[in-house]
Amino acid sequence: MRLGVLLMTYGSPADDLHDLPQYMAAVRGGREPSPQLVDEFRRRYELIGGSPLIPITRAQAAAVEEHLRAEGLDACATVGMRFSAPSIGDGLRELSDRGCGAVTAVVMSPQYSELLMSGYRRAIDAALLELGPAAPAVELAPAWYREPGFVEAVAERIRDGLASLPEGAPVLLTAHSLPRRVAEAEPGYLEQLRETAESVAAAAGLEDGRWHFCWQSAGHEPGEWMKPDFTDILPQLRSAGHLSVLVAPIQFLADHLEILYDIDIGARQQAEEAGMVFARIESLNTSPTFIGVLARIAREEAAISAPGA
Repeated sequence: MRLGVLLMTYGSPADDLHDLPQYMAAVRGGREPSPQLVDEFRRRYELIGGSPLIPITRAQAAAVEEHLRAEGLDACATVGMRFSAPSIGDGLRELSDRGCGAVTAVVMSPQYSELLMSGYRRAIDAALLELGPAAPAVELAPAWYREPGFVEAVAERIRDGLASLPEGAPVLLTAHSLPRRVAEAEPGYLEQLRETAESVAAAAGLEDGRWHFCWQSAGHEPGEWMKPDFTDILPQLRSAGHLSVLVAPIQFLADHLEILYDIDIGARQQAEEAGMVFARIESLNTSPTFIGVLARIAREEAAISAPGA
């Protein structure tokens, strides 16, 4: 049976940003953004030259397909976006048309929260209903933050990033912020994030006190968001005498707005204004170590072994 792999993530607005209001409304659960908020995000997307998330996710899918085929498996891989085209339904239809009888669907976040990410499952169910008898059998991969290859892939990036900084530079391990009311309803998800930070720090050889788990990219919604944010930590590091810092996201797997604007522009400006040398790890994107992890997840969820294994 031909194996299909569907890599799923949020998506992004079109290159010309004509659909930015509709995209933002979809991300916000149907609530229309204010014109001021649309203008602000338009400014951010224009500063980074548009989001590369969809092309990178396509490249990741192509690399996973190549990896599986190199192992001797009959496999196809593609992408599906939750809030933009190509949709999850588009991706499953493509895999069905390519003859895939079994599909592993992977949310491109190592940590999984049913509360936050159940929309992926609903989108899969709706697509299968629409495909009818032609629909493949789909397995949704659970959280995979404990995959040794994932932990090592991030640790590799951290070691590479520290090589260009003065000895002893602190490391900020970041995750996407949440409204506190949401976080309090998902203690298991928070534990997954903290465990990821601890595992990555250990694999990268970071001693206690040198690394800090913190949040980034708090939204524009009312109410309290999770603390500490990296904007809180940077002044503390400078006050403690540190002159350099490395930011290492442990949840984001590709370059997109939260990397290229929130970190590379926002956090960098804050650090440099404080007189600190600033660096950010290279995103995993199509790291061979990381692609191998995705390929293994696809095989394991479909209960398929690599030939000769």
